[in-house]
Order: sequence, then structure tokens, then C-alpha cells
Amino acid sequence: MDTNDWLKQLLLMGIGTTSLVAEKFGEASEQWVKDGKINPDQAKAFVDDLLLQIKTEQSHFETNLERQLRNMLQDIGVPRQSEMDELRGRIDRLERQIRELENQRWR
Repeated sequence: MDTNDWLKQLLLMGIGTTSLVAEKFGEASEQWVKDGKINPDQAKAFVDDLLLQIKTEQSHFETNLERQLRNMLQDIGVPRQSEMDELRGRIDRLERQIRELENQRWR
């Protein structure tokens, strides 16, 4: 499994966990409304606030995870995509120059 697949799987697990937590809190708030502990508006506000907080934390987690993964890959010497693209361009230019030199030699 390559790094991108691993990262996608991890993020999907986070999304799935968030969905499960949202569902359970929704059920709990419905029960609190039925029990008369809070009114429906309070329940909705509670769940909405909690979901917003979870999504914000998840976003921070994803950002930090991506940063740490990039740093780890850099530390072990895996080149960035931009570096690979630059090297491919340099190779293409060198190959072109070699072909031109070979063509000049045969003239």
C-alpha cells in the first residue's frame, strides 16, 4: 500500500468515526429531550456545536498528520513531487541536447 492510499484510509477512518460520534450524540440528545432534561433547541445547538468542534479538530489533525508525513518522507530522503518534476525536465533537456549533438556529428 503506497503512502497516499495509507493516508486516504486513515482520513476515511476519521470521517467514519466522526459520523459515528455525531450519530451517537444525536441519539443521546434526542433521549435528553424525551426525558425533559433539555428542550429541542438546546439539543440541536448542543449537537451542532459539538460537530463543529469535532470537524475543526479533525481538520487540525489532518493538517498536522500531512505535515508530519511530509517531514518524515523528507527525513528518509523521499523527494517531493516538485523535485521529481524538475529532474524530469532536466533529463528531457539533456536528452534533447544529446540528440542534437548526435545529429550534428552525422552531418
